[in-house]
Amino acid sequence: MNAFIDTFVHSLIATLWDVFPIAAVLVGFQVAILRKPVPHLKSVVAGFVLVLLGLTLFLEGLETALFPLGKLMAEQLTAPSFLGTGADGAGESQSWTHYVWLYLFAAAIGFSTTIAEPSLIAVAIKANQVSAGAISPWGLRIAVAIGVAIGIAVGAYRIVTGTPLYYYIITGYVVVLIQTWYAPRFIIALAYDSGGVTTSTVTVPLVAALGLGLANNIPGRNPLLDGFGLIAFASLFPMMTVMGYAQLSEWYAHRGQGQNQSS
Repeated sequence: MNAFIDTFVHSLIATLWDVFPIAAVLVGFQVAILRKPVPHLKSVVAGFVLVLLGLTLFLEGLETALFPLGKLMAEQLTAPSFLGTGADGAGESQSWTHYVWLYLFAAAIGFSTTIAEPSLIAVAIKANQVSAGAISPWGLRIAVAIGVAIGIAVGAYRIVTGTPLYYYIITGYVVVLIQTWYAPRFIIALAYDSGGVTTSTVTVPLVAALGLGLANNIPGRNPLLDGFGLIAFASLFPMMTVMGYAQLSEWYAHRGQGQNQSS
């Protein structure tokens, strides 16, 4: 218990040190530039305290549960006994086809963490409000989650095969540029923002732990060179799926109008 309290206090001090510059800038501009008192000061202070406690508890949760869980799943899914090669195959390089369950797990964890991502929920709600209901919050969240699922699965495949990261990133952004040219204008900015909001509090810890765990347990992989990069996939592929979702919706609407006119 004492060890937990010591760790919590240390994390709380570190979080306070990290958050203090943000508070200093906000209060400094309010007092020195705008020259007005901070409105609802008691509520702001109470919110600041809650932010500190929430961030501290979240960071402790990452270290205690999410990071170890991601590494553990990577170890289990790449273990020779699970791949069917036995203990003697621990040092042997396996074909990428042996890791089907790994790709499925990567897709599932990408989808589920994105659906639960608070920043994506906030963006989806705001998009629904400013579009007067034209953009469905669940439709946007599912489109982004599918993109992250595909991206994490492709990223896991890249780690297994050891192919260079830039092959995928360059090809992906070429596809995004082509889609940008043809996608409906209203969805482009939202699609680009959707790629950014996925890499937040829930998704990043598990994805980073999964990538490092894979690189540590697959023979011939370097954690520094191969373990990172999964988060880039989580940012890239949602842009494709969100623009694709808008393109399919527009095509379906035009098709329905054409059928109504012909009848």
